[in-house]
Amino acid sequence: MSEVNVAKRKEKCENCTKQCNKKQSDDGANSHQESEEVNGQEVQEESQLLLSACLSCDGCLSEEESLKISQQSLEEVERVLALNKKCDVSKHKLLVASVCPQSLPFFAVKFGLDITEAAHKLCGFLKSLGVQYVFDSTLAAGFSILESQKEFIQRYRRRHHDPHALPMFTSSCPGWIRYAERVLGSLVTPHICTARSPQQIMGCLVKDYFSKQQQKLSADKVYHVLVAPCFDKKLEAVREEFYNSLLETRDVDCVLTSGEIHYLMEQRKVSVEELDSVPLDHVLGEAGDVTPVRHEGRGSEGFLEHVFKHAATELFGLDVHDITYKTLRNRDFQEVTLERDGESLLQFAAVYGFRNIQTLVHRMRKGRVPYQLVEVLSCPGGCLSGRGQAESEVDKGRVDRALVQQMEEAYSSLPVRLPEVNPALHTLYQDWLQGQDSPQANTLLHTQYRNQSQPQPPHMQW
Repeated sequence: MSEVNVAKRKEKCENCTKQCNKKQSDDGANSHQESEEVNGQEVQEESQLLLSACLSCDGCLSEEESLKISQQSLEEVERVLALNKKCDVSKHKLLVASVCPQSLPFFAVKFGLDITEAAHKLCGFLKSLGVQYVFDSTLAAGFSILESQKEFIQRYRRRHHDPHALPMFTSSCPGWIRYAERVLGSLVTPHICTARSPQQIMGCLVKDYFSKQQQKLSADKVYHVLVAPCFDKKLEAVREEFYNSLLETRDVDCVLTSGEIHYLMEQRKVSVEELDSVPLDHVLGEAGDVTPVRHEGRGSEGFLEHVFKHAATELFGLDVHDITYKTLRNRDFQEVTLERDGESLLQFAAVYGFRNIQTLVHRMRKGRVPYQLVEVLSCPGGCLSGRGQAESEVDKGRVDRALVQQMEEAYSSLPVRLPEVNPALHTLYQDWLQGQDSPQANTLLHTQYRNQSQPQPPHMQW
């Protein structure tokens, strides 16, 4: 989702059909066919309006949504920083920044440092602006993984009497969620895992736990910025279920992409060498450095691998150490299978990019989806390829593949830490949520997705 500048929008389209027809005609005469590599062979496909093009256009946003998105900007953060320097203490806010683990490799490549040192330099820069605390959101991702594992087991066990139990679709990608709610509707929404995304769990951690228990502040006195690889995260932050109407505050007040932070550094002519190396902070308030780690998976949060291994143990008593991916249409459509004595027990798929998502949806409409779980991400290549950090500086609108490869190498160098063995998660489950299966845990770690679909224009071939 490109950043919306309301002031520059002199006219608004009247409906999706008009806007989409315009976009198709603007593509030019050379866009009638697209090629795709399938099993090593190039296949020509008729051009159609892809959802990635739809979501990169702000024509379908309401005025209210447009206004909310426009506030997800560097200017808004600078406004809050400026208020903190004024004498009126009543308007001062505690600034907290959370950094997605998929953003750290971007800064590592740009800074020419390893991820740990790059994280320290980034922390030093953010604190030089006036941010008081900087967290790594990997902890929140651990919550999301554990809750997704638990939900999958529950869905699997009721699969025979609940037609919506399986397949379960992951819910961490806001581009995918927007597509599912706005376009697919009831075909898909009951199948989406209800675990909140790492971003929104981090929002709860900061606004419900850290502000109250660590800082003794109400949530509206904390301004929470999240650094993410993707523009779609801005849309997720302004969802109404993540807004506290009583205190008039959001769990995540502002999402800035990795690219926007790097632009700010360039704008201020900040060199990496002159930045202090400052360790990241602990949400629990503990002393000591927070060493960046990653979860399993190839550049995203690894929901598929974590749920697969957990389900193999929990449902079939099998310990799976290594997962072998089978590539189907392309490297962004892969599946993994658990077998015993020649019998297929589990079949999961990783489906990245909207071309592959559309293939999945077509199969689902025909009842041909053999998977129990599908990890769905809107960006080809996964979260590291988010357009908020992977877009080419030379060829706008295209991914810088060399940059992505460097980020993948940096990310894979991080040590893997399973959320099951993270003591901070166990502490927070007890001290913050009053147990893993408590009403508090269900309220703060889960959400619901709803059918918002409208009739599609005939030329939109989803």
